[in-house]
Amino acid sequence: MAQLILLFVVLLFAIISTPVAERVGVPQPVLMTLIGIVMAVLWFVPSITVPPELILPLVLPPLIYAAAQRSTVSYFRSNLRVILLLAVLLVLVTTAAVALACHWIIPALPVSAAVALGALVSPPDPIAAAAVAGSVGLPRRLMGILETEGLFNDVTALVVYGLAVDAAVKGEFSTLGAAERLVLSAVLAVVIGVGLGWLSGKVMALLHDPTLQVALSLLVPYAAYLLADELHGSGVLAVLACSLWINDQAVGADDVGYRLVGEAFWDVVELLISGMAFGLIGLELSSVLSTVGKHWTAMLGDAVLVIVVVVGVRLVWLLPGAWVTDSWDRARGRREEAAPIGWRESTVLWWSGMRGVASVALALAVPFTVDGGAPFPQRPEIIFVAFSVVLFTLLVQGLTLPLVVRALGLSRDQDAEDAAERQLWYRASKAGLRRLKELAAAEDLPDDLVDRLRQRQTDLLARHRPDLYDEEQMRELRERRRRVRRFTEVEQQMLAAGRQEMQEARMEPGSDPELVDRVIRKLDLRSTRR
Repeated sequence: MAQLILLFVVLLFAIISTPVAERVGVPQPVLMTLIGIVMAVLWFVPSITVPPELILPLVLPPLIYAAAQRSTVSYFRSNLRVILLLAVLLVLVTTAAVALACHWIIPALPVSAAVALGALVSPPDPIAAAAVAGSVGLPRRLMGILETEGLFNDVTALVVYGLAVDAAVKGEFSTLGAAERLVLSAVLAVVIGVGLGWLSGKVMALLHDPTLQVALSLLVPYAAYLLADELHGSGVLAVLACSLWINDQAVGADDVGYRLVGEAFWDVVELLISGMAFGLIGLELSSVLSTVGKHWTAMLGDAVLVIVVVVGVRLVWLLPGAWVTDSWDRARGRREEAAPIGWRESTVLWWSGMRGVASVALALAVPFTVDGGAPFPQRPEIIFVAFSVVLFTLLVQGLTLPLVVRALGLSRDQDAEDAAERQLWYRASKAGLRRLKELAAAEDLPDDLVDRLRQRQTDLLARHRPDLYDEEQMRELRERRRRVRRFTEVEQQMLAAGRQEMQEARMEPGSDPELVDRVIRKLDLRSTRR
């Protein structure tokens, strides 16, 4: 019961911390981690005992699925270079650098265990990086890099971590076997993800009800992750492939109900699960300290060295990488959309590399023993070093990132975003006018109806692209908008009166609440139309 109460309290803080974080200017993941740390040191708060092997399957599938919904296959394809450089090569380079450093300062640590430590601290957390970077108003291009990197780097890190742990437990390692496993893991994940995405799309088409469709979408990422993991594929890549397939192929332009219900639903899921995950990071402090005992002070030097390696490798990789990619783009005469431009953007990307729940979960999931019954080599030190890296990157980098962004003079280009959005509105409005013309010719619509619909669409276009109209046309538009606004205000008051009447009807003896709620829902939907 104490564990359930603690979980409820963490979820409550996940909700409350969101407006508090905005008010005090602290990123919500950082604030939740701090709250978890405070709770961990309070004597009356029970220790958290979530099995490490359950943390990733419970937390990662919905978070990866929700994040992938904000992207497309074509976006990943057009930014393949960024994925290879950051989510694959940088993870491998960081893993190797940490493994070499740890094997040097801790001679008793086998190479396989050192590689496992390097793999679990190498991937930046996509949720932490996006949430922290988004709170300081980074340009959309940099946000795209962080989100893209975060969606793929766990795939690389988890596979390398699994190979290293197996080698440490079994005492043997095969380079050829590792390469085969890496390829097989990726192929299986893509096949499973695409297959489940296709099947889910077919089932969604049969369900019709948006509530049932969204309920199914909650089960799909867990199914993809668990099935891929059971068949020794990459669960993260399977969820990613499944989400991208569903959003690109299964969800059509007319699935309005699914999008409206699904967006609200997944916003809630992402808020609660990410808040819980970062709260658990802080709460695990007591578990980590109990694992290492009184020897944690002797491990501080090793932890500092690994932090320096993790942070330093990212900087050394990004700065020359930006120069090389920029030179390559200049030679081709074409720039990749998500490529960083110059040393300032590379510096921000460097300082945005925060580690999170995946690193903590992988550290706690390190086995206690190897084959033969001997203790896993240096397990307490691995856990302490990993936790130190996570806390440093989350708290120090997370809290100081706004200062770095302001010092470098980087901010979101709101004018460019507004211009891009206006262009999209132009395309949408012109498409609507073309369709109206086709319908008017094919179905012989009344002239007054066509004129009214054309005027509404033209007004919508003028609202978002005023540069296309002269002053006289804009004056007429403003007058029509004033009348429409007044019409809408009156209509909203009428709808509000109807809802109030239904609320009173709901309380009357003998009233059927379900029928009343059905009417209220239709009034609510009518209120959302503009």
